[in-house]
Amino acid sequence: MKNAMTLLEMLDVVRTFVQQPATQNVWVVAEVQDVQVRGGHCYMEMLQKDDAGRQQARVRGCIWASNYSRIAHAFYNATGQQFASGLKVMARVSASFHPVFGMSLVISEVNPEFTMGDLLRRRAAILRRLQAEGVLEMNRQLRWPLVPQRIAVVSAPGAAGYGDFMNQLYTNPSRLRFVTRLYPATMQGATAPQSIIAALSAVADDAEQWDGVVIIRGGGATSDLQAFEDYDLAATVAQFPLPVAIGIGHERDVTVLDYVANARLKTPTAVAEWLIGCGENVLSAVNNLGARILQAATDRVSGNRQQLAQAEGLLPALARGAVERS
Repeated sequence: MKNAMTLLEMLDVVRTFVQQPATQNVWVVAEVQDVQVRGGHCYMEMLQKDDAGRQQARVRGCIWASNYSRIAHAFYNATGQQFASGLKVMARVSASFHPVFGMSLVISEVNPEFTMGDLLRRRAAILRRLQAEGVLEMNRQLRWPLVPQRIAVVSAPGAAGYGDFMNQLYTNPSRLRFVTRLYPATMQGATAPQSIIAALSAVADDAEQWDGVVIIRGGGATSDLQAFEDYDLAATVAQFPLPVAIGIGHERDVTVLDYVANARLKTPTAVAEWLIGCGENVLSAVNNLGARILQAATDRVSGNRQQLAQAEGLLPALARGAVERS
């Protein structure tokens, strides 16, 4: 037809409609996925899901390099975690349309307080549910042996945190002896919760062999720890038949597991130090008791020696007196 538009002309019209003042510098809430940094720019998918987890909306998003370093730095300082996949964010965006790449949202600001609040709301919801089900305090009410020495370890094989834990445990200066077994699990990503639950199930099958279980993971991006903010995993730990100690991330890191496990330590190394400390406390008490017994025996022997010495001095006089009286 004579009046047919070219594709580029049509898309230019679309761009005019998309890039209206009403679509510029607008605050929106979305979940970010597939976050990648290339050439200083940050690219992602921005999603909205319903309560059942079904996608309702999806669009490409980006933060240009001129803004990304500033936004990422401010986000980390405020939340303690990297800007990464799986987070829910409030971002100021401007709609953009390119005739080749299509529509995207260009992010100029991110509100870190919203993301932090969302994480805390999700955690609080999990804890309220566990409380309502009557299982929140179950693991925390279990008692460790005075000297826990048989330890099941849930961690990733070859991980630095697992290596630090084992090195600390088996090179302790008091030469305390421990028996451990690794029950391997994925410790980050979408598959981590079910992987850890499977490892805990294997530990439960061998429960009579162990005094307790530790779940450990070394430091890293705080966003990697989102796998531990999971209801099913928290419920499993809360109801686990053995006491559970948690050593995940850095000192500042907290997950929902810290609220349901029997003991919360700041790092894998701190878990090992705590186990060693339990043994050393009992060893110190035994040594103190031994020292008290030795002192009591020494005092008793010393007293008896004094009594014998006194008797030895009195015997001649007593004998002489008896002869004189006879």
